[in-house]
Amino acid sequence: MTAQRSLKDLLAEHPFFQGLEEPYLELIAGCARNVRFNAGSYIFHEGEPATEFFLIRYGRVSIEVHLPERGTVTIQTLGEGDVLGWSWLVPPYRNQFDARALTLVRALAFDGACIRNKCAEDPRLGYEIFSRFARIIAERLQATRLQLLDMYGAAPRRQPLHA
Repeated sequence: MTAQRSLKDLLAEHPFFQGLEEPYLELIAGCARNVRFNAGSYIFHEGEPATEFFLIRYGRVSIEVHLPERGTVTIQTLGEGDVLGWSWLVPPYRNQFDARALTLVRALAFDGACIRNKCAEDPRLGYEIFSRFARIIAERLQATRLQLLDMYGAAPRRQPLHA
């Protein structure tokens, strides 16, 4: 029989929170809960209020966008150790993409308002969280850029102007 690990222990083991001081792990754990999603189910939809983010512990998630002329396009596929959702951090707190479970997904869900409040109370924690999410936002932006290049092709090179 294995011992059940606390949410704080699960956070400490996740790559996203590695190196975060233990008191902060305690604070953040108070905003977390275990969740699961069955394969094919949507975790959130574009345009809906962004109230949570997720640390994926098991399974695969597709980040998608629906384009009228192309249908559903996968921007990025996430798996164990990845973070899903950043829109809870940036007003107006609306999801920018759809997220769909490709397999059974087990994750930790975090209440965005709870985390924002804790960050407002402790600016050092806020800096830590925002710095970590800035990397996630940059990764999603790059993934979207690459997907667009793949779909529409690279822009033609401009010919130098001759005098």
